[in-house]
Amino acid sequence: MLDGQACLISPALPSCCKPEQKWVYMTYLLELSTKPVKKQRVQPEAEPVDDPSDCQTGNGSNDGSNYSDSNSLISSIGRDNSIDCLLRCSRSEYGSLACLNRGFRSLIQGGELYRLRRKFGIVEHWVYFSCNHLEWIAYDPKENRWMTPPRMPHDEWFVCADKESLAVGTELLVFGVVFQDQIVLRYSILSNSWTRGVQMNQARCLFSSASLGEKAIVAGGTDMSGNVLNSAELYNSETRSWVTIRSMNKARKMCSGVFMDGKFYVIGGMSSSTDILTCGEEYDLERETWRVIPNMSAGLNCVAGAPPLVAVVRNELYAADYSERVLRKYDKRNNVWVTLGPMPARQDSVNGWGVAFRACGDRLLVIGGPRTYGGGMIEINSWVPDNDGPPQWNIIAERHSGSFVYNCAVMGC
Repeated sequence: MLDGQACLISPALPSCCKPEQKWVYMTYLLELSTKPVKKQRVQPEAEPVDDPSDCQTGNGSNDGSNYSDSNSLISSIGRDNSIDCLLRCSRSEYGSLACLNRGFRSLIQGGELYRLRRKFGIVEHWVYFSCNHLEWIAYDPKENRWMTPPRMPHDEWFVCADKESLAVGTELLVFGVVFQDQIVLRYSILSNSWTRGVQMNQARCLFSSASLGEKAIVAGGTDMSGNVLNSAELYNSETRSWVTIRSMNKARKMCSGVFMDGKFYVIGGMSSSTDILTCGEEYDLERETWRVIPNMSAGLNCVAGAPPLVAVVRNELYAADYSERVLRKYDKRNNVWVTLGPMPARQDSVNGWGVAFRACGDRLLVIGGPRTYGGGMIEINSWVPDNDGPPQWNIIAERHSGSFVYNCAVMGC
């Protein structure tokens, strides 16, 4: 019941907030691909379709009359050069490019193109966040585009459940607990649809998580009986499988996770409903070992507050101190936090709840509702860290929406 029909995201979703620009590679591909088929009309501004056949004829038929049957991509320049051009196109254009012929569609929808992008280090970051229980919004900072993925499948019990999210590879995973059982919903940008995801080996909530390419790690949290966990698991989005890895030294919940210098870090958390942990832990993926780092998260969270708001840009760790409303940077050599300056003044939160603090490529984002509006508006503040100077926050986007951010994840692919 959760499987939806597949479609690819078109660049021109109704909520796009930036005028169409001239993309060199996009234009080049369209000109080359349409030349052999004189009557073929390619419309990059078409609305997303619910059926793959709509990409073929535009009217839902499956006769392929307006659909190039070339499986060699752009025959005049060869497959390798075609792929090289595609790799340099913005991935927001892939929905339109998939309509050119079967070769393009297979390359994009099958995930091969994203695997090649990962291999050559080509990454674009989109931020996904939810201000309503079943709705998600996506934003592309590079192209200044808003996108609206389909709503999550309706389940009245899942709607009421506390949820956690994780973006890994080309997937967005949303976790919730219903009747002592964990439900995982999986959104794929390849099909623009929601399906049931694979459950962890150990059902949990209130855990830390982070992703690196096609892999992600979750650690800690509580089981369905409320017991605090020290176990951890690794997820591979290519195989859609969970593998249990070595357990942490300390059990913890309400903690946060990041990748930095190729290693996974668990920061802060609580060992019980009243005891706050100030230490962090580092997991070395090559050695498969955990190391405790004393005082790594001192002062970053409180008993009634959200897990530490942390993010990594260029292998530097930053934290949004919601109690002091300041931005801090972690000095890895001396294991101390250095205050850089204030957080955006307009974002409002309740002990860290309701606001998102994320790294998105080379910038830090603060997403939340401004105090002055009284709800109904969401703003995205951005700052690109420059040495150790004070942060200069700029509002890069705003949108009418709920002003409380329930979940947020950044997808880089």
